[in-house]
Amino acid sequence: MPRPTLRIACAGGGPGGLSFAAQVRRANPSVEVTVFERNRPDDTFGFGVVFSDATLANLQDADPVLRDALAAHGVHWDRIEVRLKGRRLHCAGNGMAAIARRTLLSLLQARAAEAGADLRFETEVAGLEDLDGYDLVVAADGANSRLRAQLADTLSPSVQVAGAKFIWFGTTHMFEGLTFVHERGPDGVFAVHGYPISEDVSTFIVETDESSWRRAGLDAFDVSRPPGPSDMRTKAYLESLFAEHLEGCELLVNNSRWGNFRTLRCARWRARRVVLLGDAVHTAHFSVGSGTKMAMEDAVALAAAIGEHGDDLDAALAAYEERRHPLVRRIQDSARPSLSWWEHFGRYHDALEPTQFAFHFLTRALGCEKLQRRDPGFVEAVERAWLDEHHHPPLSTPLRLRSMSFPGRVLTVEELDGARALRLAAPATEAGLVRAVDDLELGAGGAPELVAIHGGTSLTRTLLAEECRLTRGIPAVVVEDGFDRDQALRLVLSGRADAVAVPAAVLAGAGVTA
Repeated sequence: MPRPTLRIACAGGGPGGLSFAAQVRRANPSVEVTVFERNRPDDTFGFGVVFSDATLANLQDADPVLRDALAAHGVHWDRIEVRLKGRRLHCAGNGMAAIARRTLLSLLQARAAEAGADLRFETEVAGLEDLDGYDLVVAADGANSRLRAQLADTLSPSVQVAGAKFIWFGTTHMFEGLTFVHERGPDGVFAVHGYPISEDVSTFIVETDESSWRRAGLDAFDVSRPPGPSDMRTKAYLESLFAEHLEGCELLVNNSRWGNFRTLRCARWRARRVVLLGDAVHTAHFSVGSGTKMAMEDAVALAAAIGEHGDDLDAALAAYEERRHPLVRRIQDSARPSLSWWEHFGRYHDALEPTQFAFHFLTRALGCEKLQRRDPGFVEAVERAWLDEHHHPPLSTPLRLRSMSFPGRVLTVEELDGARALRLAAPATEAGLVRAVDDLELGAGGAPELVAIHGGTSLTRTLLAEECRLTRGIPAVVVEDGFDRDQALRLVLSGRADAVAVPAAVLAGAGVTA
């Protein structure tokens, strides 16, 4: 038998590793690919996987297996539902599809085996020394990657841990599409991401803040136990809290335990003969997409790069990293405001009425114009609710305070002489933002009439404005270097800020009258 042109070991038989193996073999059957997976073929943690229509279009060009799987076994929907305080609000134009993770894995395993990959289950890869003799090692061994840890000095991984708590269940209750449920119970605020993944099961992810979690006594489960046992006390608590929405259905467990989302970044994605993909090299909060989706996109890019560069592995890995690293970084950056929303949703639950709350939620990572294109009727309803309350369009609504008055919500920096300026350093921590407002309230004369927030980042300026106006009742203006009407409308209409201010010369140059 002739020697294969390339011998590849893939550590990890999840969707990313399996997709890569199938695509490399289909493109070049002379390549030898061995996939090492520590679990059994039918072992899986979690319940469902979600893909946007845009993601599906990108992935199906490389391999139709996902499209075929979703057509035969998946569920598709177009609208998002937000439930709050007895109201159910809907926003269309959000095409998505979901499938049970176990079903997807089974189909990908079959696809990889059919393509000629050697799948070795219940085989642990403890380190690189177990993979001697391979020309290339693909580390697809998840967020707790042993191979990444072994190469940490070269890859420079960093992890940011979120403050919110989350836990993953399934349920026999069938949601119609992606549904967000928010409840204030006796111990605090809890929220659900629910969506169907098959004909008889939905995913049911719950998030809460740490203080609510502790007050509910849900911190008693020992998360240091080996994977497998689920937190049954939490299961019972959440079945009771969300009984109305579950309509008598139960929650299903599968390694269901509380955790804090960890955003992983790596400065480099490759080291010598090793290249990383999926959760082994990056994570982004599940509210903006799934790790499975990102891993499969990595697999497409890596297989394509190897196909383009033939025997020049170094060039192939460089091309893969150059192609995917910036795209993933943008996804992670866009995920930060969404993750932050889930860390603060109790604030929004209490301060905003349902229509504005739903708009605030949907614009955590989208601008008004994009949301308008998806569902004009939803945005019109939000603007109509504002008009009913204020009798003026959002940016033309007068802002009247005790001793200051402005004709609209787009101001010039020069008009803010009477406001207390608060200047942020970058980066500003969550604790630092809270201390900044504490200092404002304790300053001469007590709480200011108006706060003008300068510096920092767009996210920290917004968080500080919300801390001021939604938590402390202090009107807040976000100061920007340039005028962006869409951003100004988003900030004001959602209740994130009372107004936006920019230098007068900038407004004049943009043809805008303050």
